[in-house]
Amino acid sequence: MSDYYGVDPRYGTIGDFVEFTHGAKQRGIRVLIDLVVNHTSNEHPWFKAARKDPKSPYRDWYVWSKKKPPRADRGMVFPGVQKSTWSYDREARAWYFHRFYDFQPDLNTSHPQVQAEILKIMGFWIQLGVSGFRMDAVPFVIGTKGANVRKPEEQYDMLRMFREFLQWRQGDCIVLAEANVLPETDMEYFGADGDRMHMMFNFHVNQHLFYALATADTRPLMKAMKATKPRPATAQWGLFLRNHDELDLGRLTEQQRQKVFAAFAPKPEMQLYDRGIGRRLAPMFDGDRRRLELAYSLMFTLPGTPVLRYGDELGMGDDLSLPERNCARTPMQWSNEPHGGFTKSDKPRLPVISDGPYGFEHINAAIQRRHPDSPLNWTERIIRMRKEVPEIGWGDFAVIPMRDPAVLVMRYDWRNNSVLFVHNLDARPREIAFSVGLEGGQAEQGELLVNLLSEDHSRADKRGKHRLVIEGYGYRWFRVGGLDYLLRRAEIDQPPKE
Repeated sequence: MSDYYGVDPRYGTIGDFVEFTHGAKQRGIRVLIDLVVNHTSNEHPWFKAARKDPKSPYRDWYVWSKKKPPRADRGMVFPGVQKSTWSYDREARAWYFHRFYDFQPDLNTSHPQVQAEILKIMGFWIQLGVSGFRMDAVPFVIGTKGANVRKPEEQYDMLRMFREFLQWRQGDCIVLAEANVLPETDMEYFGADGDRMHMMFNFHVNQHLFYALATADTRPLMKAMKATKPRPATAQWGLFLRNHDELDLGRLTEQQRQKVFAAFAPKPEMQLYDRGIGRRLAPMFDGDRRRLELAYSLMFTLPGTPVLRYGDELGMGDDLSLPERNCARTPMQWSNEPHGGFTKSDKPRLPVISDGPYGFEHINAAIQRRHPDSPLNWTERIIRMRKEVPEIGWGDFAVIPMRDPAVLVMRYDWRNNSVLFVHNLDARPREIAFSVGLEGGQAEQGELLVNLLSEDHSRADKRGKHRLVIEGYGYRWFRVGGLDYLLRRAEIDQPPKE
């Protein structure tokens, strides 16, 4: 990050960016951009001025030490690649702190002038049409830094300051926080009154979801959902499968992590930093369409807002010959034109995948748009259906008890309406029986389940049980009580029954 107020000239100009945000707004699309303020590049003018002159006003914008701190070999983000969190700068004649690589010196985010600059950066891009930010590495942004800091302390008031600024500058802007933290600290990031982060990625559920997909055991996933259930009404989780980093499995036990590695990344080159997987989703599932659809069905129906990574809607692959995280950051495959239609450059920064079954000649958006049953068109249909079940985003969820740990049955309730989802995470088919679990005046609604994705509807037997045969890696989306739900919907939210 060498310029917070510019556009890389290889991609265009500020004017081009404004045209982009304006065009997105015309199409009903809101744009979030990355906000990377934990560190800058060592090529940033601030750092150049700081290292050159100890009396520079930018000197205190970074974290320095005259001597190498005793804990310099701890806390690396990239173990096995990164050797230290402190590096010596000959020009500054001092050691500087970098939580990430040595060319990414950390900003002293506790400094009032640095905090003021962060607000200016946010305000600048809001004026150019963005609707919010994905804030990178939030725990490091708000953590205390320094040579004498043994255990960083989170300065949660900074999050409230960011939120207040956005609310005053443009009320409908949001911050989506990247914070891989334990469930007991979630409310510190959201704020008990919902006055801090608007959204957070749910890393805890993500990691246990992949354990469930690897082992057909949903019990740890159910515990993770219960642990992350508390949140303010004005906040929301971001649910995802893969992102632009490694699939981090650091919150799993060692035994659980090894099972996921064995299923999805059995070779060392598929693993990263002793804790994660660098692969794309489709190769992890060996291109099995059933498993891909199951995974996306789960993502779209777990509590929160689904976040889809570019190219996964096509089933794009990865390039394990590329170093570290770059293996899953290859260019989008738009067409079978040179470089997948991504660029006219002869030498793109990263090569497009062009060999094997995941090459752009076979997998690209142009081809899949023409085929009704392609992954792209399936994803479009599932997104459209997800928008028709607001109970997932707004309602309260309950897990229906099942004896078989491979089967997950969930019900959402909101404004006198309910939806129910069934997933079989095992390769073998299952015959299951369950009650919807509604009580009182709504119990009668539970006798009918209308399938939202096919004509496979279900009526309860005399004991109120639904009996289903669900294929291996199968899924069902049901509307409880029929399609007249809009007529039954209450006008205000009802508090959930204890």
